[in-house]
Amino acid sequence: MRAFRFFLLAVLAAVLLAGPARAAETQPAEPSATAAILLVLQDQASAWNRGDIDAFMQTYAPTDDLRFASGGNVTYGWKSTLTRYKQRYPNRAAMGTLAFSELAVTELSPDAALIFGHWQLTRATDTPHGLFTLLVRRTPAGWRIFADHTSSATP
Repeated sequence: MRAFRFFLLAVLAAVLLAGPARAAETQPAEPSATAAILLVLQDQASAWNRGDIDAFMQTYAPTDDLRFASGGNVTYGWKSTLTRYKQRYPNRAAMGTLAFSELAVTELSPDAALIFGHWQLTRATDTPHGLFTLLVRRTPAGWRIFADHTSSATP
């Protein structure tokens, strides 16, 4: 009888110990920082390609500390950057279709990363393209862009 109780306790212990391990295995893992950051860029391109600059701007940090550098100019602040985009791209024809390529994410810390990549717009009359470097930080709302340096390639 003692051997049977010992056997039951051993089986029960094995089941209890294995149960949480199996539960942990079936729970989906959180995406890596790099995967989450790449989703931000995918969201950004999708919003642009819908012609939705307001949604596109949701990928930027809504702060006065945002810095956007392009064309030899620096724009500071989220609202000023939004205004710049709307002036420069007043309609769908001007916006074209945005594509990113050759993306490289360098995680600087658990809450910061640097992204380098190529961008291209495809429009009816031209295909402007260039390079960009982004500084992104993890915020309570998710990964957001805090600095954007975008350059255009000369034809």
